Amino acid sequence: MVKYVDYTDPKIKYSFDVNKSNFFKRDNQNYINVLGEQQLNSLESVSLLDIYLSKDIVVEPHVHQNAAELVYCISGSATVSLLNPFTKKIQNYTITPAQVANVPQGWWHYEIANTNNTHLLAIFNAPTPEAIFGSDLLRLTPPDLMAHTYSMDVNKWKSTISPINKTTILGPSINRNDPRQQHYPTNNYPQQPGYQHPYYVPGHY
Repeated sequence: MVKYVDYTDPKIKYSFDVNKSNFFKRDNQNYINVLGEQQLNSLESVSLLDIYLSKDIVVEPHVHQNAAELVYCISGSATVSLLNPFTKKIQNYTITPAQVANVPQGWWHYEIANTNNTHLLAIFNAPTPEAIFGSDLLRLTPPDLMAHTYSMDVNKWKSTISPINKTTILGPSINRNDPRQQHYPTNNYPQQPGYQHPYYVPGHY
């Protein structure tokens, strides 16, 4: 659905510096910037994430429930993996500069950088893509329900997921004993306008 834009309104913006809109920062080599209608109000049904990754860093498994995603490789190399819900199989696509991988709306997927200085552009067919992250599913689903549903020992399950105490986004988790891994802690999910997290109260933005 195309929104109405009053192009005579002096408040309508036509350009924006994405470097000024950080969504998540793990360290100086691994971070994600965002552009959506909150940043550029003339956008219609399109948004993007500007993603910088070091080798072996993972954009954690997640789904975009309201948008498809086209992943374009600018530099480096990454493997885009998605779970095909129709074949029940994981499909892996390694992309290098000028190559793309397409993730249909609502499909479980993740990206892993194969080299340092990997730069990806994720383009969405929604003005504000929403996301549900795997770390949230694991840590917020009641442990007794998981144990009951899958016939697991509840204490073993709690122990296994205990390191997951917040939304991960870029993994593996920071090694706090490694001074090279600068961490940018936040008390809440590092929300940036224009990239919505489903656990926030509707109407907050």
